[in-house]
Amino acid sequence: MATLFTKIINGEIPCYKVAENEEFFAFLDINPKAKGHTLVIPKREVDYLFDMEDDELARMMAFAKKIAAAIRKAFPCPKVGIAVLGLEVPHAHIHLIPLESEATFYVKEGVQLNGKEFEEVAAAIKKYL
Repeated sequence: MATLFTKIINGEIPCYKVAENEEFFAFLDINPKAKGHTLVIPKREVDYLFDMEDDELARMMAFAKKIAAAIRKAFPCPKVGIAVLGLEVPHAHIHLIPLESEATFYVKEGVQLNGKEFEEVAAAIKKYL
């Protein structure tokens, strides 16, 4: 059975896509900690990030690096944080979160965005890719 993220990749569930290539897909988190909070996933279903082959993981991080650079330009911040979380979805993914401070990472409630705002955030990131 396909994971939630595979359904997003396949267009069965809508998302605010930021970028994709043959192997990886990036889209906005629907419960963002900050504007620009993006998830990066492999298109191949693999449950745990560290179960990925070394070269595949390296390519995923290079893909994420480009997305992080675009996030930082679109939403100026000191750094873009990276986290491996997500026990809820059995599909490897990383979070890229624009950080004003480390506190951004730990807020229980992030920012609330409507559909138009999500579209604007995705477009702002895409502009720098």
